[in-house]
Amino acid sequence: MNMSMRLLSSEFTCPTSETKQYKNLNFLLSKSSVRVSSFVNKDICNGDGRNGRNTRVSCQLTHGHLEESYRRKKRLQVLLQKPDFVRTLLIDNYDSYTYNIYQELSMINGVPPVVIQNDDWTWEELCYYLYEENAFDNIVISPGPGSPACPEDIGICLQILLECRDVPVLGVCLGHQALGYVHGAQVVHASEPVHGRLSEVEHNGCQLFHGIPSGRNSGFKVVRYHSLVIDSESLPEVLIPIAWTSTSSLPSIGSKVSDKYNGHEVQTDQSIFFDSFLPEAGNGGSNLIDYKKTRNARVLMGVKHSTRPHYGVQFHPESVATCHGSQIFKNFREITEDYWLRFRSSHNKEKRANSNAYTQVSSASRLYRDFYRSNNEEINTVDQPRKVNHGDKHLVHNNTDMNYKCLKLKWRKFDHLAGQVGGAKSIFCQLFGQEAENTFWLDSSSTDMGRARFSFMGGKGGSLWKQLTFRLSDHSDGCSKGGGFLSLEDSEGSAKTIFLEGGFLDFLNKELQSYHYDKNEYEGLPFDFHGGYVGYIGYDLKVECGATSNRHKSKTPDACFFFADNLVAIDHKNDDVYLLAIYEESSSTTEWLDDTEEKLLRLTGSTSMDLERPYSHPSTFSSHKAGFAAEQSREQYIRDVKKCLNFIKDGESYELCLTTQIRKPIEVSNSLGLYLNLRERNPAPYAAWLNFPKEDLCICCSSPERFLQLDRNEILEAKPIKGTAARGATEEEDKQLKLKLQLSEKDQAENLMIVDLLRNDLGRVCDPGSVHVPHLMDVQSYATVHTMVSTIRGKKRSDVSAVDCVKAAFPGGSMTGAPKLRSMELLDSLESCSRGIYSGCIGFFSYNQTFDLNIVIRTIVIHEGEASIGAGGAIIALSNPEEEYEEMILKTKAPASTVLDYE
Repeated sequence: MNMSMRLLSSEFTCPTSETKQYKNLNFLLSKSSVRVSSFVNKDICNGDGRNGRNTRVSCQLTHGHLEESYRRKKRLQVLLQKPDFVRTLLIDNYDSYTYNIYQELSMINGVPPVVIQNDDWTWEELCYYLYEENAFDNIVISPGPGSPACPEDIGICLQILLECRDVPVLGVCLGHQALGYVHGAQVVHASEPVHGRLSEVEHNGCQLFHGIPSGRNSGFKVVRYHSLVIDSESLPEVLIPIAWTSTSSLPSIGSKVSDKYNGHEVQTDQSIFFDSFLPEAGNGGSNLIDYKKTRNARVLMGVKHSTRPHYGVQFHPESVATCHGSQIFKNFREITEDYWLRFRSSHNKEKRANSNAYTQVSSASRLYRDFYRSNNEEINTVDQPRKVNHGDKHLVHNNTDMNYKCLKLKWRKFDHLAGQVGGAKSIFCQLFGQEAENTFWLDSSSTDMGRARFSFMGGKGGSLWKQLTFRLSDHSDGCSKGGGFLSLEDSEGSAKTIFLEGGFLDFLNKELQSYHYDKNEYEGLPFDFHGGYVGYIGYDLKVECGATSNRHKSKTPDACFFFADNLVAIDHKNDDVYLLAIYEESSSTTEWLDDTEEKLLRLTGSTSMDLERPYSHPSTFSSHKAGFAAEQSREQYIRDVKKCLNFIKDGESYELCLTTQIRKPIEVSNSLGLYLNLRERNPAPYAAWLNFPKEDLCICCSSPERFLQLDRNEILEAKPIKGTAARGATEEEDKQLKLKLQLSEKDQAENLMIVDLLRNDLGRVCDPGSVHVPHLMDVQSYATVHTMVSTIRGKKRSDVSAVDCVKAAFPGGSMTGAPKLRSMELLDSLESCSRGIYSGCIGFFSYNQTFDLNIVIRTIVIHEGEASIGAGGAIIALSNPEEEYEEMILKTKAPASTVLDYE
């Protein structure tokens, strides 16, 4: 079949006698830009043919169209001119890239889209809002895991594509496949999965690709996340091919990602991106592309319906690395506007009111809200529709019956003191290390290249000090909201346990919002932690963030925090030391500040030297010299990697971060010495020491990865790591290994998928247009490994809290894969134990709602006489099972050897 020959003279045909009516929306969206719904529970492999044995699926449905006499006439009435905005219904197929589309459409359409998941509305409800309320101008169907042949994967989308022939629709990836499937095309396995990889695309010049170049070397490179495709040979006459690959996947991302993304310059390490592959870098000749052989191996990348305004693209225009992706969404807006303008009627000159746009915006963005307030004299008050949950059911918090606390802050600064008294190690050991119980140290032990600047430390403090220990109940899951038990101990030793029906994060959210404070009191402080909660959130709290369940129960508490009212902060850049104390307004004491200042000024550099012997060379705590035992053998881990590859092949996931644990019995009388040994062996910018003696729990963390930070300017930042290589034995070998990592298509694909995932997570809670990627795939070097690190930032929306931001992004995407919800479900089915603290986060929540949290990796957890270390790696279609096992072992090297050498 010659795809390029099947063209029509116009984009689509439609009955010109019908016109469109724009009515005022009769509902107000409370949080239209936030959506983290519970994941649809489904069988992982239910024998429906999606396990790899059955590779072809097709659909021949009866086209039972809507009754045209009433619904179409009611919907299609006059539009005199192009509107200032376009109202989109965005259907989320439980994907981890939907909110990248949301961000794009918010800027291009003039108002944010309304996001619903594919099982939120019944067909009757959708028809009500679409045809009775005339609430939307077009529909976008998101990507997603699985197949359009599976009802649980595609939800209401097939019926939309079949029945809504009078509404412009754009399907992306899974939505594109659904457009083909619903009209009888076959959806088949691609010749190879292509996730996070780029291809050049050529197109036929139709309106969806207006202004976009075409073909090889044109600059039109797109990111693909798919393992299934529409079989072009089965394409019915009613569907017209409009785009296809002009080459197979490219060997690397290219000389640049994009000139600009959402108005922000994309900064990259330009040494990463090469259009021609360098075989001397050691990446192997298998990645070289023979363009002569691939010239005719074209994959269908776009289709449109011959008579309806329905389009589909197989690639991801919303990806940060897709060129001209924004233009595609702009063109779809133009298609929508042109479609409705075809129904212009000369006898109706009524101008459409801009108040419609405001009802769409709601509280999604101050920018749009203020814009439409300034451009409309009257804003119509509208009612909320029945059974519609706009916004995020997991981000709603109830602040009724809250006991507000007025906190005061006092602080003192000591210029250039840290170096004089032996540095952070000396300060911690002298002030808090003699009796290290109930202590914390958020330790920027690696400050090279500006990776980190501040360290925070403290112990059991003043009257506000308390410890919070939370354990999920046995029945906690994403559906029943089983909650869990919170144990609280105050500074006097009084303890109580309460049941939290809403879970720990809801409790923490209410606690933080109960604090009143004066911003002027911390003016002059260069850091954002001024006192508050310090501790960790375990991986299993994913059930409070959208995951459906935990297959395994953690032995350690699921969250554990101190409320630190007294702390020491060190500015490593300027060598300054700060003492901070917070207290309730009714009390005013400087006793801790006075005592600690006196101790601090008595410290000398020689004191630090005296500490070297007991902490750096401690006596062995056991004569048992056996090594660690792994939860999974090498053979089992490799088998699980192969299972991941099968899931990826069948479209169930793009990337799966498979992990395991190694364990060893341990008797430690001085776990602080173990941590000091680890920080010396493997310094890291987001390292941490936490000691919870009541739980018989110590955490020695040397993490190089930031999960999420919110600063005082309400800027969110994530710095995911994906792509790891060992350091070389010689300078030349080290240089070659670093270059190999820079040029690795596999590692670039891993990193890109997580960058797009984090953009999505930040997009849930950030102002439209603010999410950007200032640094993409920087390669950073640490003591034992090279890593590929990216940076994603965005401006937090004013109507969401600090904890809302964490819930939108937890667990960190670099530890799950994408799409996140489906990937976590798959990983739960494979992994043999709870991850516990590993894969969670450690850090602080300041009382003024700033926070900084790491990803718990390269960490030794000592609990009830056992040391455990978690490790894993991202499995993608390009993964080699044996190499994945070796990478996992590499990541355990520094913490495991620290434990063994310490004995």
